[in-house]
Amino acid sequence: MSRKRKPTPPAAGGQRQEEVRRRIQQATFELLTKRGYAGTSTLEIATRAKVSKRELYALFRDRQAILAACIAERVKTMQAPDQLPAVQDSAALEKVLRSFGATVLRTLSHPAVSAMFRLAIAESERSPEIARALDAFGRGPTQEVLVTFLASARSAGLLAGSEPALMAEQFFALLWGGLRVRLLLRLAATPDEDEIGRRAQVASAAFLRLHGRG
Repeated sequence: MSRKRKPTPPAAGGQRQEEVRRRIQQATFELLTKRGYAGTSTLEIATRAKVSKRELYALFRDRQAILAACIAERVKTMQAPDQLPAVQDSAALEKVLRSFGATVLRTLSHPAVSAMFRLAIAESERSPEIARALDAFGRGPTQEVLVTFLASARSAGLLAGSEPALMAEQFFALLWGGLRVRLLLRLAATPDEDEIGRRAQVASAAFLRLHGRG
């Protein structure tokens, strides 16, 4: 009497699927940075990931879906907290701004994130969807978190002057200076924790001199 084959445990199947998904995303990122979006085919992605096209299409409907998942995975490190705590005085406001600024610098300076921005810039004319996806998953939500926080601080009487969206742009400008461009051009090294802390502190103090009421 033949023995029945035991079914694959769901956990094992899920682990296999996640491993295949990871390999596909890694292969996509490597090919995109080497050949660009227009020059990368799903066959090349499947070959590099060592999976069949059938496996690839079982997880992703098309190349655009792979790209979106790849970007979403890469920019996880650049996402700020969903919200910032409400503050009641200027000291707390500066503390939150300093912490938020340090997080933004730390995450957006990550080499993988810089690589995605370089790709978006290089492919901006041929494949603008890369820039749109990068903005939707990363920069946009980070900006919205700060705008919401600044609007709340202004309502509490701690800030005066410009619209929250404009104030957010000014804060990021004070935070980065020319560092972002130099990182993208590979003219600067990833900042260490000392530089990150210094930049966040200087930017927060300068911002409150411009807009603070306390």
